[in-house]
Amino acid sequence: MAVYSIGQLAKLTNCKVPTIRYYEQIGLLSQPARTLGNQRRYNGEHLSRLQFIRHSRALGFNLEEISQLIHLQGCTKHSPHDAHAIATSHLLDIQKKIRQLQALERELAQVTNCCNKNTSYQCKVLEALNDF
Repeated sequence: MAVYSIGQLAKLTNCKVPTIRYYEQIGLLSQPARTLGNQRRYNGEHLSRLQFIRHSRALGFNLEEISQLIHLQGCTKHSPHDAHAIATSHLLDIQKKIRQLQALERELAQVTNCCNKNTSYQCKVLEALNDF
């Protein structure tokens, strides 16, 4: 079984050492074994779990959602569809944010397109920002 120092684990997962320690502190990552010199020693399960966390974070899941997903991985009392429900809820949140960003993009494009840069009077962007 492979054994990793915290630095090796950080490099393998592209995760900062303080973040790994934080994940341990909040229970997303189990406490590793320690050497006689009190250095952390991680195994393949830690590597897999940290890769799962990193992938989940890359998809935008928050730490609470990730905690729930981790729980569902090993829990036989819950429906396998619970993970689907979490992912679906997250997807709906992302779609809502995308619509909000698209609305912001349209408004900002409209404001910047109406500005005549060749005139010396007050910029239309500043006027538009004063309108509520």
